[in-house]
Parts: sequence; C-alpha cells; structure tokens
Amino acid sequence: MNQKLPRKITPLWHSCRVSVVIKALNEEKRIRATIESALRAVSAVGGEVILADSCSTDRTVELACTYPIRVVQLANPSERCCGIGPQLGYQHSHGDFIYILDGDMQMQEGFLEKALDFLEAHEDVAGVGGRVVEQNTESLEYMARGERDSPHLRPGKVDRLDGGGLYRRSAIEAAGYLSDRNLHSYEEFDLAIRLRALGWRLWRLPVDAVNHFGHDAPPYRLLMRRWRTRYICGLGELVRAAAGKPRLHLALEGLRELRLYIAVLGWWTVMASLVFWPVSASLRLAFFCIIATAPMLLMTWRKRSATKALYSVVSWCFNAAGLIRGLLRPQRPAREAIASRIVKDSAMTHRHAIQGAAN
Repeated sequence: MNQKLPRKITPLWHSCRVSVVIKALNEEKRIRATIESALRAVSAVGGEVILADSCSTDRTVELACTYPIRVVQLANPSERCCGIGPQLGYQHSHGDFIYILDGDMQMQEGFLEKALDFLEAHEDVAGVGGRVVEQNTESLEYMARGERDSPHLRPGKVDRLDGGGLYRRSAIEAAGYLSDRNLHSYEEFDLAIRLRALGWRLWRLPVDAVNHFGHDAPPYRLLMRRWRTRYICGLGELVRAAAGKPRLHLALEGLRELRLYIAVLGWWTVMASLVFWPVSASLRLAFFCIIATAPMLLMTWRKRSATKALYSVVSWCFNAAGLIRGLLRPQRPAREAIASRIVKDSAMTHRHAIQGAAN
C-alpha cells in the first residue's frame, strides 16, 4: 500500500543546530576530504553543510555535488574575495550556530560538541575556536607564522578567531553580517572587532579544531598571487571600513602589523627624500645603501638566516604597498545581499527522495 505524503513537508533545516560553511575557490585537490570531515562533524550534533563557491574553474563544484550538501555559487566572478565567501554561505544557512571552514581544511571530530557545550555554558561568548594544526611546515610563509606565536592562537580569551570558529547566529545578527564582502583578507578580524564592540567575547579552546594544509606554492610566487588577487589589500580595506566607527580603536589596537607597514612606508619616504639632502652625491649614495640594507641586516641577525630575513623584508614591502592600495579601494555596502545561484539544494534532494519513495 502506498504511503501518503503529508500536505506540508517539514524543511530539512527545521531546528538546524549547526551550519558548516565551506568557502572554496579551486580546491578540487582537497575538497572531498574537507566535505567529508564536515559531514562527520555535523552528524554528531545535527546540522547542514554548505559549500560557498567563488566561481571555481576546476572540478570543485562537480565533486561537491556528489555529497548531500547545499552548493551555492557566486554569480559574479569579479566579486571574488575572502570576505564574500563566508557571507555567501551564511546567506544560505539556517543553523543556530555557524562554523566557517576553508576549502583546504579538515575538521577534527569532537570539536563541535566541545564548542557547543562551551557556548551554552557562557552566554556572553559569541564564538569559539580551537587549535589550527598546520600541515604545511616547510613553506617560509607558514614557518614565519609559527615563529610569531600570536596570542590569539593560544587557548583562552582572544581578540579574534583566525582559522575559523563556531559562532552564535544571534551574535552575528546583532553585528549586522557575518563577513564584509569588500575584504580580500582580515575578514575574521573584522567580524571579531564588530562583535567585541557590542560586548561579546571570543574564546579559543585547548583542543584541535582543524588541520590546515595551506598553499604549497613557492613563497615569492605566493606573494605575487596575493598581489594579483588583492589578498594583500585586506588590511587597508579593513581600516577604511572601520574609519569613523566605534570599532576603529579595536582595529588599531589589534593590528600590530599596521605599525610595521607604516614604518616601512616611512622607510621608503626617507630613501626617496635622499635626493633632496644637501650633501654630495657620493654621501647620498652611501646613506642610501646604509638605509636600504639596514632592515635586511637587522632581520638576518634576529632570524639567524639570510633567506628568512630576505623573505620578511620583501613581504613587508608587498604588504605596505597593499595597505595603500586597500585604503584607496571604493567599497560597497557590507550588508548588501550577494548575487548568487543555488547549484544544488540538499533540502530539495531530500524532498525529491521522499516523494520518489511514496510514488
């Protein structure tokens, strides 16, 4: 005897507890492992997985569509940036809690349970992260990150959740939006200062949350790619977005690298001004050589490596130029809806499966 379908089918996202948003662009190499780790994680707590794709040109979307997840895609490839991916996924999510996952990460089983328990016990905490376990330990970029031992990566109260975290939807709604669509980087710090300006706290647990594989491109090629994609402009874009708002002082306090890049701009200014110094040409040349090489010599002494020192100084110069570029870039309203299309709706697939079984 055929079963009768109820007149009204309850949506799959009804009482959805956690939405894991995977932001991706050309991640076919790792996207299967990323999605599978997210599905395992939500299966323990109840929820959904959403792939927010920024118009990948490889097989990322094709592979993602083989899984029971929602796949959404940016309508306009020219809008690609780090800030638009999380907001795109959030725009299509239904969970009471949102977790942001990069397409080159894999979630650790058990983290979501611990994070949810912590959030339920601490109502003033907006977001919870865990340890980001770096798998790429040979790149100069990731070696430099590890040597910094940044305070926000240590367990306890933090000022940002770089590397992803689990957020309350109610806190995000109070802050206006999850991620600023204008930012080519620093989107997690921007969210953090908007939340903190409202009185929310952020916390990092002493447990592994994700494995991060990162880019395996040579370091200088990575810098060039970040210049082409405007990733390196994110700091300037963030400062421009915060200008004139209550969160500006939190941005200036938390961005130690901003002072470094301003110092680099000052270094350039001093070298450029040498042409106007009232001394002989030979002295100007001598002063230029001393001033130009001083940072390299200092970093070689500090790092005990000329290779690492050279990369540090070149990276400073790229980021200082990116700061100016980002400050000058016009911005769209951050709350504006993102044009997108649904490639695959897991809820629709679920409904079709029910109807097929009933017929």
